[in-house]
Amino acid sequence: MSVNEITETRQYLTFKLDNEVFALDVAKVREVLDLAPITVVPRTPDFMAGVINLRGSVVPVVDLRLCFEMSKTEKTRNTCIVVAEVTLENESIVIGALADSVEEVLELEPEQIEPAPRIGTQIRTDFIRGMGKRDAQFIMILDIDRVFSAEELAAVRAQESNSKPLVEVAA
Repeated sequence: MSVNEITETRQYLTFKLDNEVFALDVAKVREVLDLAPITVVPRTPDFMAGVINLRGSVVPVVDLRLCFEMSKTEKTRNTCIVVAEVTLENESIVIGALADSVEEVLELEPEQIEPAPRIGTQIRTDFIRGMGKRDAQFIMILDIDRVFSAEELAAVRAQESNSKPLVEVAA
């Protein structure tokens, strides 16, 4: 969906990576979790932080900062996992994304959203749905279905399907 297709007011979950504010359409967000123990899986891409146990299901967790060629996410008391649904080849995949902090849910009118900047052919910006404007601040609205390349999402999907469901043991 391009910025031209945004014709109605939408709600976005805003979160920080480093000093930048990003947003996801709340329709794609399942939940926000406090940072949980992440099991590192050997031989996965650098951006794959590992997997978490979400009510007995294995959920792959990615480090969005590494996806955006930033430094690795530092774990602080504000670090959290945004659980979202990503669509790949008409199939829905649940992934967790590390965020430095979650800010708020906000509504943006279509006129508050500008198209993503075009920066030539060498730099990929197709994963940015648009640039939201609030006061003097820009908010990068992500198209979570396009953040990862097809190869990266295939690696996430393979990780999800190769992991056996985790069974919670009642104490």
